[in-house]
Amino acid sequence: MIIKILLTILFLAVMIGVGLYTRKQAGSVEGFVLGGRAVGPWLTAFAFGTSYFSAVVFVGYAGQFGWKYGLSSTWIGVGNAVIGSLLAWLILGRRTKLMTQHIESRTMPDFFGTRFADQGLRVAASIIAFVFLIPYTAGVYKGISTLFEMGFGIPYEYCVVIMAILTAVYVILGGYKATAVNDFIQGIIMLFGIVAIIVAVLNAQGGLTAAVEKLAQLPSDADATVNGGFASWFGPDPWGLLGVVVLTSLGTMGLPQMVGKFYSITDESAIRRGTIISTVFAFVVAGGCYFLGGFGRLYEPVVANGKIAFDSIVPAMLVTLPDVLIALVVLLVLSASMSTLASLVLTSSSTMTLDLIYRDKKSLPGEVEEGTIDDVVAEKIERRKVVVMRVLIMFFIAISLLIALNPPTFIAQLMGISWGALAGAFLAPFMLGLYWRGVTTASVWACFIWGVGITVVNMLLGNPVNPINCGAIAMVGGFPVVWLVSLLSPKMDSKVVNRIFECYR
Repeated sequence: MIIKILLTILFLAVMIGVGLYTRKQAGSVEGFVLGGRAVGPWLTAFAFGTSYFSAVVFVGYAGQFGWKYGLSSTWIGVGNAVIGSLLAWLILGRRTKLMTQHIESRTMPDFFGTRFADQGLRVAASIIAFVFLIPYTAGVYKGISTLFEMGFGIPYEYCVVIMAILTAVYVILGGYKATAVNDFIQGIIMLFGIVAIIVAVLNAQGGLTAAVEKLAQLPSDADATVNGGFASWFGPDPWGLLGVVVLTSLGTMGLPQMVGKFYSITDESAIRRGTIISTVFAFVVAGGCYFLGGFGRLYEPVVANGKIAFDSIVPAMLVTLPDVLIALVVLLVLSASMSTLASLVLTSSSTMTLDLIYRDKKSLPGEVEEGTIDDVVAEKIERRKVVVMRVLIMFFIAISLLIALNPPTFIAQLMGISWGALAGAFLAPFMLGLYWRGVTTASVWACFIWGVGITVVNMLLGNPVNPINCGAIAMVGGFPVVWLVSLLSPKMDSKVVNRIFECYR
C-alpha cells in the first residue's frame, strides 16, 4: 500500500507541476485552447493516443468485448490502430491543419460555422458537443474509479471526486500545453504498463499457450455443445465484432476532442512523424488492452441482479497480481483517464465559450474586416474568454460528476451513446467538407439531425438496437445523408468556397 500511495502521489505531483510550469503559455485563447498552434509531433501524437484510450477502453470495453468475443476482440485494437489512428492522420491531419489555420478556426463548431457560412451550424454543433461529451466523461470517471477502488480500497464516490478536482487543477492552470505535456508522460506509463500487465496475467495462467488452450475449452454462449469459439480468429459473433470495430475506430475522425489535435500541430513535416508515432502507440495500447480482455472468461466476474457486471471483469483479472504491479495498473489507468478527461473538459469549455458566449463575427480569408477594435480592448476580451473557459471547466466537471455518481448503464453503453451522437453528426460533414467543394449547408444540418436523432430515438425506445451498433450505423449512415442532400440542395457561393480551398495550393 505504501508503494501504491507514494507512486500515485508522485504522479499527481508531476501533473500539477506541469500545469504550473505551462501556465504562462495559457494567457491567451490561442495559447489556452491550441498551445499557440506550435505543438510538436511527439506531444501531439501522444495527446491523440492518450485522449483516445482511457479507462473506458481498459476497463469497460476490454472487459465487455473480451468476454463477448474472446481473443478475437484483439481485432478491435488493430482497427483502432489502422483506422482510428493511421487513417485518421492520413485523411484528416494535413487538410485539417491547413484549412482550420486558413479560416482561423479554433474549434470544430467554429469550423462548421465558417466553412459552411452558417453561424447557426456553429451554435448547434457546440450544443451537441457539450451535451454528448458529458456521458463520455462520466464513463471515464466510472472506469478509473472502479480500478482505484480495487487498488486502494477507497470508496467509488471519493475516487470520482478526487480525480475530477486534480484534472481540473492542471487543465485550468496550463490549458492545452499542460494537457499535451502531461499526455506525453502519461503515454509512456501506458506503454510500459500494458506490456508488463499482459506478461504478468499470462504467466499467472501458465503462459500464452496454456491460457489459449483453457480459453478454447470453454463452451459458446449460443450453443453449450460447441467449444473453441472464444479462441478462434473471428470469435463467436463476427458481425457484432465488426460493429464494435467501426464504432471505436471510425468515430475518432468525428470527435471534437480528437480532431482538435490536428489544429495545434506545428507543420506538415510534424504531421508525417506524428502519424507513425500515433499508430505505433495505438497498436501497443489498444491491441494490448483488447488482447488482455480476451482472457476475461478465465476469471470469475461479479454478478449483480442476475447479470454479469462487465466493468468488474478486468479488475477481477488484476486483483491477484503483486502489489507493485497493481500500483502500475493504477498509474496506467490514472494516466489514460486523466489525459482523456483533460481533453474532454478543455474541448467542452472552449466550445461553449468561443461558439456560444463569445461568438465573434468572422471574416473569410480575402474579405475586409468591418470595425476592428484596438489592441488593448482585444487583449482584455482575450483574457476574459480564458477566465470564462476556466469557469466552464469546473461547470462541465460538476455535471459529469453527477452522472458518474449515479451511472445509468455500463461504461461501454455510455461511450456508445456519446460517440454515436457526436461522430454520427460530425464525421461525414467534417471529413467531406475538407475534400469536397460540393458539400452544402443543408446537408450538414441534415447530418446533425440524423446523428443525434437516431441515437436519441434509440435511447428513448429503450435501446432496441444495441447503443454500440446504433452508433456505428449513425457514423456510416452520415456519408450517404450528406451526399444525397448535397446533390438535391442549393450550392454554396462558389467564390466563398474557392477562397476557403485556397489553403491547399
